[in-house]
Order: sequence, then structure tokens, then C-alpha cells
Amino acid sequence: MNFEHLIQINDPENPLVDSLTRDQLWQGLLHRVENPIPFLPGLESCTILERQANELLRELDFGPAAIQDRVTLTEAHWVRFDIVPSETHAGGSLTISIEEPEPTFLFLRFAYQTTLATNPNSEERAYIEYVKSAYHQSDVDCVRIIRTLAAGGEVQ
Repeated sequence: MNFEHLIQINDPENPLVDSLTRDQLWQGLLHRVENPIPFLPGLESCTILERQANELLRELDFGPAAIQDRVTLTEAHWVRFDIVPSETHAGGSLTISIEEPEPTFLFLRFAYQTTLATNPNSEERAYIEYVKSAYHQSDVDCVRIIRTLAAGGEVQ
């Protein structure tokens, strides 16, 4: 299953929404890379196993399950999380890209690639729609956490 969506970060026409700079948005994404616990419910710990210039290998401990993911990034543009396939997880990826179609109009594009089938006649269709909804809510929460960090707040 491939699934992607945009979340608008800045809306210059809405003074009730605090604007973020591209750098603030990028710093929030780096926080998600270095300390994913506030971003991933159920995550107990994250250990960085390898670090290179633009790549990390992490182990994510969810208690009963541990997965490894490889994180690659291009500064101030995008970050990609690739789950390393294992006996317990088939793998998949998430790419989060910063888009700026016009100055100060910032968006985050979340693009998922999973091993779920996307056959519209499949009995899994309701499950797939649930997964898409859960991904979207997780991404909305991600933006909320980034806004909290940018405002100098603490995240749990």
C-alpha cells in the first residue's frame, strides 16, 4: 500500500496559526530522528546503533517487539525511515518531505510504503482505511509536537 498526504504548516491568511520557519520544521524532524519516543506511542526506548553523515541505524524497543530502522536524510528537505525487514516485521518506509511552493507556505508531505495489499475488493479494505486514518492522526500529532518544540515547550 502506498499512501501519502500533506499537512499545511503555515497559513499566512490565518493569524491564529503560529508560523514556523523551515529551520524550526527541520529541527522538529531531527528531534523525531534523535528522540522518537514522544512521536511514537508505545515506544519505550531508541538506541542508535550506527551513525554516518546522513544516515542512522536505530533499534526501536516497543516492549514486546523491537524493530530496526534505517534513517536517511537530506538536510532541510526530507527524512526517510526504512524499517529493516525481519521475521516479525515485513518492512516498509515513511518519507517526510518539507515542501514550500511559495515563500512562507510550508507543508509536510508524509509518504508511506507498506506491504499491505491495496486490492479494493479485498477483505482487508476496512483495515487499510483504518491504517490510513491512524497514519494521518499520527502525522497530525507529529506536527503538534514539532509546534510545541518550536515554541520552547517540553514534550512527553
